[in-house]
Amino acid sequence: MIGRIVAVSDLSVKILLKDPQSVEINDILFAKHHDNIYKFEVVEVNGDIANTLCFDNVMYLKKGIEVEKQSTHLAIEYSDEILGRVFDSYGNVISNNPLNSKKQREVYDRNISLEELNIQSGMLLTGIKVIDFFAPIQKGSKLGLLGGAGVGKTVIIKELMNNVFKKFQSNSVFIGVGERSREGKELYDEMLDSNLLDKISMVFGQMGDNAASRSKAVYSGLTLAEYLRDEKKQDVLLFIDNIYRYVQAQSEISAELGRSPIENGYPTTMTSDVSEVEERINSTNEGSITSFQAIFIPADDYTDEAVQTISGHLDGQIVLDRSVAEKGIYPAIDVFKTSSVLVDPEVIGERHFNLIEKSLQYLTRYTELEEIIVVLGIEELSEEDKNIFYRSRKLRNYFSQPMFVSEQYTGIPGVLVDIEDVLNDVENILNGTYDNIDESNFLYIGSYGNK
Repeated sequence: MIGRIVAVSDLSVKILLKDPQSVEINDILFAKHHDNIYKFEVVEVNGDIANTLCFDNVMYLKKGIEVEKQSTHLAIEYSDEILGRVFDSYGNVISNNPLNSKKQREVYDRNISLEELNIQSGMLLTGIKVIDFFAPIQKGSKLGLLGGAGVGKTVIIKELMNNVFKKFQSNSVFIGVGERSREGKELYDEMLDSNLLDKISMVFGQMGDNAASRSKAVYSGLTLAEYLRDEKKQDVLLFIDNIYRYVQAQSEISAELGRSPIENGYPTTMTSDVSEVEERINSTNEGSITSFQAIFIPADDYTDEAVQTISGHLDGQIVLDRSVAEKGIYPAIDVFKTSSVLVDPEVIGERHFNLIEKSLQYLTRYTELEEIIVVLGIEELSEEDKNIFYRSRKLRNYFSQPMFVSEQYTGIPGVLVDIEDVLNDVENILNGTYDNIDESNFLYIGSYGNK
């Protein structure tokens, strides 16, 4: 026994310590009461009082209950057993396949040193035309994934997992932070139906969980990704849905501890909290972690402090838009809002860079011409504008793509497309080589040149 409970609230428990020197930050304490075991993590030690966060609910806890100390900090499985399993924020398996633990590692252990960091890692080609062309990804990149319900975020996630596994024999990690438990179950079932479950490990801190659970899910998920990168030497895909909910959870914890917030109620530690997570997502000489992070935009305010803090760590964003989906184009990516810091002639080469610029010019002019045609008709356009109009429609259709994970619904076999084939096809469309080809021939194909 190291102390007794002296105060209980919905999230935190104060413990009077016998010996303040015996407890440190991140220590796990526990109490046994009414045949239940309650666990707490130490977040502050003020004199002989330890402020702790309760892992679950605090029902039936009261003053005077004796508290003991666990020998280890928060830890999660660190072996091949992580694949095909769903964990909660504290490393417990919550799927229907119990774990015979081989090895565990504490979730706060890993920090990459400058010597290990590899910022010159190669490109991670996904085989998805619109992403590889408009938003090229480098191994170790961090990308925001923005989009509302029903525009295909889950399909994109599953396709990325499938393609990266096929190209690199690498696996993926999915972290659900503060999202609906129903959505987690749907993702699990879809992975099972698509035969992708054995290629992924999942962690969920669900919407109904307390702030401690929602915040710890990120650290547990990062530890799983680091196992695949450091021990299996893989290029790992990491999906975080939703990283904004992590900041919200930290805000709740800060308020519970009585710390003064900054504007909009965010904690004063927000910048360091986000940095602590983002700096663990990187490449080493052995492997890489490339992350796609869904970001909730509160009140559609892109200038929100939390959104800006998160965006400051990102290398680009992929935006899915309902207006694109309504045209029957999937993946429904808005190429005007999608971006990557790698779109630089020094990185992707002059040819690729110039093709992106010319494609965006054509597609921008196309949207202007659509409005003109509604009023005047297509015959009133100049020959040059007619060419832009028809070539842009071919280009728009070309960036649709049949997905491996949706074959059973569409009946169209999925394809991986090499970036060189994409560049050749786009160049031929823009140069007029395919002017005599009907635009419908470019819809849901791989590479036109290799048909």
